[in-house]
Amino acid sequence: MSRGEHLLQEQYGTTKRASSFYENQMLNYLNNKMTEFISKQGMMFISTADSNGNCDSSFRAGSKGFVRVIDDKTIIFPEYKGNGVMASLGNIIENPHIGLMFIDFFENSIGLHVNGKAAIIENSELSSFNIPEEIINDIKEKEGNKPERWVMVKVDEAYIHCSKHIPKLQQMNKKLYRGTEDEEQKSGDFFKTKQSMKQ
Repeated sequence: MSRGEHLLQEQYGTTKRASSFYENQMLNYLNNKMTEFISKQGMMFISTADSNGNCDSSFRAGSKGFVRVIDDKTIIFPEYKGNGVMASLGNIIENPHIGLMFIDFFENSIGLHVNGKAAIIENSELSSFNIPEEIINDIKEKEGNKPERWVMVKVDEAYIHCSKHIPKLQQMNKKLYRGTEDEEQKSGDFFKTKQSMKQ
């Protein structure tokens, strides 16, 4: 618990409720149910901050199970080709703290927070970590050469995001163009920023 959390809980009278949540819902590892949940997710939101505390949030997606649980304290996820800015990875170099948010919008309308410390792992380094053979084989089969590198997260906290405000959505088929440079497929200037910069 952060000092800020403690101060606000006292100020707003939620200390007892918060204590119950910490005792009953927060783990410092991933249990079997959390591991199973992550293995079914095809997207997540991540949050990082640089050494000055300037924050960045980002979206990551892949095939179901693209985030892999190595053990109850370790997660890895692939970094695919993007815009080259590397805001999240740049923050990780300065400040390893990371927040992952998995939300199941389609089946259970439930979320899972995972907070921890992240490190950047190059493809050539994966074999030097104690990753089970079945996960290595799964990575080879499903990822091929798509990931440019990986992020490894050591888990500090894992806890539920309750369903009461999570909408249930319907997943539609959409052809994905991973790694494309085609501007039309990327919708790279959807917000017309190129035009705005010229004004």
